[in-house]
Amino acid sequence: MKKYLLILGAVAILACTCSCKQSSSGSSSDNAASENVSVTDSLATAGSPVTNSLAAAGSIVYFNMDKVMSGYDYANDEVSKYETKASGVSSDLERRRKKIEKDMADFQNKLDKGLLTQSVAQAQYQKLQEAQQNFQNYALKKQQEMAEEQQVTMNNISNAIAEYVAEFNKEHNYSMILATSGNVISIPVVTADPKLDITDVLVEGLNAAYIKTKNPESNQ
Repeated sequence: MKKYLLILGAVAILACTCSCKQSSSGSSSDNAASENVSVTDSLATAGSPVTNSLAAAGSIVYFNMDKVMSGYDYANDEVSKYETKASGVSSDLERRRKKIEKDMADFQNKLDKGLLTQSVAQAQYQKLQEAQQNFQNYALKKQQEMAEEQQVTMNNISNAIAEYVAEFNKEHNYSMILATSGNVISIPVVTADPKLDITDVLVEGLNAAYIKTKNPESNQ
């Protein structure tokens, strides 16, 4: 599943890179007003808790996708659902495979002992071949279904992050929001001023927004 999360991170990087509108003709007073927007109001509107040291409007900021994925409750819940279903499919396929192997071993044992006539042996062999082919087809179908479900899970998570980042940036007006990932060397952001890192703010906001979707009455 680690590989899955890395793939998901790459997909979400593409989905979540965000650019806000810029004004080339704005007055210095407008810029000052933009920079003095209340942090409390901005975060409350974006659905995230109050956090200090946010970068100023117009900055290029970034977040760590790996940390967002590990800290985002919705992502963890969706991945858990997928893993549970994938585990069930895997167990089912293993059970079917072992049954076919047992049937083939029983057939070979009877054949070796001369317990089957030629006609009966041919009929049973043909039946076993058909069962094996049916299993292969079934296994391929299930693998394709799980691959499709995995992709849908990835899309749902990356879309939720992208939508939140877009709403978040309506309040903060950053010039660009980059997503980075990687443990040894983070790419594309190798190093940057920590004040430009909005990872923790996004995780808090994403989880706050997710809680609201699970408890609509809390919005009242």
